[in-house]
Amino acid sequence: MDKILIIDDEKPTLAMFRLFLGAYGYEVFTAENGEEGLEVFERERPPIVVTDIKMPGMDGFEVLRRIKEIEPSTEVIIITGHGDMDLAVKALDFNATDFINKPIQRSSLDAALKRAKERLKLTKRRAENAISLRNADDIVIIDIKGDMTSHSEDSLFDVYKKASAEGTGKILMHFDEHASINGAGIAILIQLLSESRKKNQVVAISGLSENFKKMFHMVGITKFAAIYDHEAEAIASFQ
Repeated sequence: MDKILIIDDEKPTLAMFRLFLGAYGYEVFTAENGEEGLEVFERERPPIVVTDIKMPGMDGFEVLRRIKEIEPSTEVIIITGHGDMDLAVKALDFNATDFINKPIQRSSLDAALKRAKERLKLTKRRAENAISLRNADDIVIIDIKGDMTSHSEDSLFDVYKKASAEGTGKILMHFDEHASINGAGIAILIQLLSESRKKNQVVAISGLSENFKKMFHMVGITKFAAIYDHEAEAIASFQ
């Protein structure tokens, strides 16, 4: 049975999580504040933690930071208020896995948990290249897996340079559905897309989760590249 820890200062929210996650087969641990949450985490070492960002005393950012210090591979999902995209981006900069908004929708929770579990599997397969290149006719496709952060900069620039050198003028950036992007990764992406615009290259993006699609819209990436749900959709758009 998989362990999961929920940290939230609202008892009705904890009760909701116990109901949902217990039905999913998780062994559910709960805590009503950050300090208690860290105690439970150190004792039980659950691979997935869900924590509210705004709590009295130790907030979710500090919880996230401390958990990552204790066990970096832990997948931490942040709960934010509706529209708190700036907090969500900050949490991703601290290596959170994902974020879900209150009031919590079951579909959003399901999607975040699925991504967390898949990312745990990916951690065991780090030998795979996180960023790779392939072709589909006259379209150059950049595949992105795992985390896109400041650590991805060199490899992403290298692969993007190779994609540009192909000379087709058509680039598709396909994100694995479990990929995560933080603020530094977004800044790198905007820089690359700006360069592509100067070169009159047409760029499309596909495969993002719903949360990251919303974020890309809010930070203005759609000014540089069209976003599609599926790779096939994006490839068809180039025609």
